[in-house]
Amino acid sequence: MRITRRGAALAATTTVLLGLTAPLAAGASAPDRPAWGACAGGAPDGRQQCAELTVPIDYAQPAGPTLRLAVSRIPAARPDQRRGVLVLIPGGPGGSGLNGPSSAAKRLPQSVLDRYDLIGFDPRGVGRSSPVSCGLDYADLAPGKLLPWPAPDGHGGDANLTTGRRIADRCAANGGPVLRSITTRNEARDIDRIRQSLGERRISTWGVSYGTYAGAAYATMFPDRTDRILLDSNDNPDPVLAERSWLAAFATGAEDRFPDFAAWASSPEAGEFRIADTPEQVRTAYLTAAQQLDAAPLPWPGHNPDVLDGNGVRGTLLNSLYADAKFPAAAALIQAAQGHRALPEQGPAPDAAELAQMQASTAVTVATLCNDVSWPRDLGSYATAVAADRVAHPLTAGMPVNATACAFWHWQPAEPPVRVTSDGPSNVLLVQNLRDPATPYAGALKLRAAFGDRARMVAVDSGGHGAYLSHGNACGDALVSEFLATGRRPARDAFCPKAG
Repeated sequence: MRITRRGAALAATTTVLLGLTAPLAAGASAPDRPAWGACAGGAPDGRQQCAELTVPIDYAQPAGPTLRLAVSRIPAARPDQRRGVLVLIPGGPGGSGLNGPSSAAKRLPQSVLDRYDLIGFDPRGVGRSSPVSCGLDYADLAPGKLLPWPAPDGHGGDANLTTGRRIADRCAANGGPVLRSITTRNEARDIDRIRQSLGERRISTWGVSYGTYAGAAYATMFPDRTDRILLDSNDNPDPVLAERSWLAAFATGAEDRFPDFAAWASSPEAGEFRIADTPEQVRTAYLTAAQQLDAAPLPWPGHNPDVLDGNGVRGTLLNSLYADAKFPAAAALIQAAQGHRALPEQGPAPDAAELAQMQASTAVTVATLCNDVSWPRDLGSYATAVAADRVAHPLTAGMPVNATACAFWHWQPAEPPVRVTSDGPSNVLLVQNLRDPATPYAGALKLRAAFGDRARMVAVDSGGHGAYLSHGNACGDALVSEFLATGRRPARDAFCPKAG
């Protein structure tokens, strides 16, 4: 259901369940103003302050049960130049954002720091915002369990399906009402409660990765409450598939980005981590190493899991493609599979606080993916898709289209995914690397098309995840900083060549 501005006046009593900026529904209380104080446990930047807000668990029942949302801020450096607030929307889903202002303050130019209060928050269920847990075993917290890597023979395999079913069952038994409420639409509503509590008529946002989808949802559901919307490393906003398209995109994203890794790993720049003499040989070495470890995993004491198998190499490669600085981690495992290097030693096991953070992050990740959109329940359809995807995209071996816990989720989505449209002010800027392994350029183009004339895009000839202030591209950084500081965007979509 979509209500135009002309019709909004006729719907003043509609609740925010529909994403409208209407008055509070009957029974709802005005959001409390933040009582800013020291952040529990301290903050990386001493200027950062923290507070808690009360928000409904279910916005359809605004007078019902509530949860506490942790927020933070660093005030604008020049109050006389202050424009408003810049809400930092974290990625993930499942990422903490409470220390986002401390991190952003180290990177943003002074022209932006002068004009905005930097606002961070932990999304519901994460960190200090009523954290949730599915009560998973430690083994199920391993990254290889969250991503549905197929068995070595290419089938989903009983082990993967058993894991997915177990995670879904544990989340249903232990997650409680907060976990059930975790959706992108509710994150957008929580962001608007933050806006209301700050007394701001409009807000600017900087969303990264999953935060681009949450930011796009906010800009769609609350268009008249937006000032400058920056979306960095953009998710495909498919209104039917949503997160299903994001998982599938890892296949093309890895292929887009792998040439950068292969060029590095075959060059003198790699030093002791050099794998081969040519990029083509690097690709062969990686695929061969993964196949060898499928057949004969290496013992890896202290690691979770305690062996390195083919999917362990695949998962490490995928993570390493996020940033050039991570390339050595993937190269080291390939060399270990070749017998040229010992496996790296593991650090200490996570303590109780770290385990709690892992539980919350995992639970929120799974809940967002499964609560936002319906996933197929026909397990045979996944096996068919995996077989085809392994041939088309051997780097990821069929994982991006395999069955996750969502195939066994106990609930259906309460609402459809957000349909991003061109309705609203022309105040959105997308910035996107051409070779992003997690949010590929092809998906970002779909978000750009969905926004229509509301948006402009800055495409950066760079590899990795995260574009603005991440890879030293002065052209892209300058265009984005200009937008945040002044509101000026390129007249048309812009391209920034590779940094020299």
